[in-house]
Amino acid sequence: MSIAFIGLGGMGHHMAANLLKSGQPVHVWNRSPAPVQALAALGAKPAATPAECGIADVVFTMLADDDATRAVLLDGGVLAAMAPGSIHVNMATVSVAFAREMAAQHVERGVGYVAAPVLGRVDVAQAGKLNILAGGSDELIARVQPLFDLMGQKTWRFGSEPEQANAIKLACNLMLACAIEATGEGAALARAHGVPAADFIDLVTSTLFAGSPVYKGYGGMIAEERYSPAGFRLALGLKDVRLAVEAGQGKGLPLAFGATLKSTLQDAVAQGDADLDLAALGKHAARRGGLD
Repeated sequence: MSIAFIGLGGMGHHMAANLLKSGQPVHVWNRSPAPVQALAALGAKPAATPAECGIADVVFTMLADDDATRAVLLDGGVLAAMAPGSIHVNMATVSVAFAREMAAQHVERGVGYVAAPVLGRVDVAQAGKLNILAGGSDELIARVQPLFDLMGQKTWRFGSEPEQANAIKLACNLMLACAIEATGEGAALARAHGVPAADFIDLVTSTLFAGSPVYKGYGGMIAEERYSPAGFRLALGLKDVRLAVEAGQGKGLPLAFGATLKSTLQDAVAQGDADLDLAALGKHAARRGGLD
């Protein structure tokens, strides 16, 4: 079973590297050549164009958003090059509407489509310990499960429609962003009353939120004001929160926290924080109170 991986950013590079452990040919393509060259040194097969990756039995994509995925998959000729019976696994965080559109287009061409967004940062991807959220038919997911096992510690199944997995990923990222914003506001409140943020974070991660990697990890970054280099850019957090709000609207479900947080993230981007880590919500909370 030949494999292709398109999109070799911080996450995709490590995911593709882990797929090389399958012993099967792994064709790789990326807009910038450096990640391709690095994987070629490990045994991957560079593709000159994204369409060349369409010859694989299973094509993985890990691209930034709907537009990037559309540009590569459709405009770049990947889907057109895929043979009937092959499978496309989209591991990016995309909108529910886009997932629905992609599923329909794949059906028209006789190509299988699985949505498999992931939970985990770059270090987790490198360790092959991602949590993979899979949506699609049982038969298709069973075929790619051995490959999921090389990239993740567990595959979570969320429905027979690919869009269901994307809805769950957006719900997860909405909760994550809300938790970071709450942590940033709590730390700012502590600082406003003369208590170091580190002391506050130590308290809440030892009591109310003990054992939570979100509060401990992001809380530590907020306490240390360590927002760069970004493991997950704030601009991408804005994209995901916006998509979550839109997914709710599509079902007549208003998301009050989501709508407020979207505005907060938009303001943070306007203040120049787009390329900082999402933890920079803490910086923005302090800035609103004149603490930064």
